[in-house]
Amino acid sequence: MTLDDIKAAVDAGQTVHWANTGYVVHKDRLGQYLISFLPNGSCIGLTDREGHRLNGKEAEFFIAQSKDAAENPGRQSRSDWQERGAAPGGAAAHLLRRHREAGGRA
Repeated sequence: MTLDDIKAAVDAGQTVHWANTGYVVHKDRLGQYLISFLPNGSCIGLTDREGHRLNGKEAEFFIAQSKDAAENPGRQSRSDWQERGAAPGGAAAHLLRRHREAGGRA
């Protein structure tokens, strides 16, 4: 996914991951796009300081697969929640919510 694709997907409310489902791209209250590691809530910027170069390879970003993915097989997405034994909305999601509520401070 390109930088513009990632931002558009996040803005549209889609869940974008980097490398695996443990990393989620989100937009904070200041309008910054961040990559958060769900298990511990740490995050980095989606891009370099200038906002042009991704902190990751384009091919490593993907949109989480929704339940209706079977009906829309052309979508660029994948999910490994089931493979990893994690569930959306679990403890990791709580950590991310807590991080967001703290204004991005750890």
